[in-house]
Amino acid sequence: MKLTLSVFLAVSSSLAWAGQPFVIKVVDESTERGVPLVELSTVHGVRFVTDNAGVVAFDEPGLMGVPVYFKVTSHGYEYPKDGLGFRGKRLITAPGGKAEIRIKRVNLAERLCRLTGAGLYHHSVRASLPVPVKNPLLNAKVLGSDSVHTAVFRDKLYWLWGDTNRARYPLGNFDVTMATSPLLKKGASSPIAGVNFTYFREKDGFARKMAPMEGKGPTWLGAMLTLKDKKGKQRLVATYVKVRKSMEVYEAGLCEFSLRKNVFEKRFTFPDPKSLRPNGHPLRHRVKGKDWVYCGSTLPDMRFPDNYESWLDPSTYEAVKVDANFTDAEGKQVKHHHGHVAWNPSRKRWVSIFTQSWGTPSFLGEIWYAEAPAPEGPWRQAVKIMTHDRYSFYNPMQHPYWAEDNGRVIYFEGTYTMTFSGNKNPTPRYDYNQMLYRLELSDPRLKPAQVSLAP
Repeated sequence: MKLTLSVFLAVSSSLAWAGQPFVIKVVDESTERGVPLVELSTVHGVRFVTDNAGVVAFDEPGLMGVPVYFKVTSHGYEYPKDGLGFRGKRLITAPGGKAEIRIKRVNLAERLCRLTGAGLYHHSVRASLPVPVKNPLLNAKVLGSDSVHTAVFRDKLYWLWGDTNRARYPLGNFDVTMATSPLLKKGASSPIAGVNFTYFREKDGFARKMAPMEGKGPTWLGAMLTLKDKKGKQRLVATYVKVRKSMEVYEAGLCEFSLRKNVFEKRFTFPDPKSLRPNGHPLRHRVKGKDWVYCGSTLPDMRFPDNYESWLDPSTYEAVKVDANFTDAEGKQVKHHHGHVAWNPSRKRWVSIFTQSWGTPSFLGEIWYAEAPAPEGPWRQAVKIMTHDRYSFYNPMQHPYWAEDNGRVIYFEGTYTMTFSGNKNPTPRYDYNQMLYRLELSDPRLKPAQVSLAP
């Protein structure tokens, strides 16, 4: 028995692999940048997904130093077919070696990186490659976070997210996660490789509950922005909702960030949760010499005077009528879900980035671009800028403070998740996280959405 065990251990040790990995980098053929979220799968179904640098550190025992075929797939990107119709590449997986795979971007928007969650640079770290962020593997024990909002407050960028996953158990933080990051210095490059978040944390190191409102179910925040009161003091505020399991909102109100307690506190509860209230991503707009804040989850549906006291007083709220009829280049109607409207100084138009509802091939994963001369519209022709293969990408948000060349290049992110997609295979590390993209507005493929309103 002892002899058999010794032989078994010796054979097992000889089969173990502890050498250097074979490094595969997938790059966008038009930019030469590494592409995150590209799946490489072997003939027998072993899956690898590139990290934020477009890297896979391959060290599969038994498949080192031999020819290995990798099928190459990615949402909105493609690898050319061979003579038999297969999209992939055969590589000799030499320990310590490296190879490059070049793929074509079909999306108009360029995928840059995953902003949240664990293992942002998982493969790069395994391959001992340099990484551009302080926490390439784990930050505040966060594995994934839903839906983002930002606001500039006290010379920092404040971020908040919804439900947040952790490693130790399927239940995480359902009362809002929050972090800060430095504002870009003048002339600095946009954070195309990631953001160094400083999370608000609990004593155990996990993300703190930032809106612990009383009542059953999760707390979600939206319409976060900074407002000045009549004394000129800047305040960070938001709208909160309490949600049942059925996703029904049973309470809604206004809340404010307490600098003393580092949490959001209630300021007002609406008598009816369906009352007209700030929602979505706010925008500022001057009309006939008066400054307003417009709010809405897709397009503006309400506004209030741009000050703290008016925000606290629902009697100042006004409903906004929007003229919107989104269509594609062929005139087919595009049903919109949630999105974000922001002013673009280059186009001298309001730009909407929104998710299509009931889209194809993904129910909530098709992203569109449109323009209008005013927040109220008219909103007409739109152009699809991103697609997903039966996967969701919802609640997109623009980052106007990162825009380049006076707004000719814009940045946006959204939640990448299998939720609502019908797909039962979550992408490892990426699922339920925020993905960052950029879009060049000079791309001629955007012309159908621009020509009718061109300056």
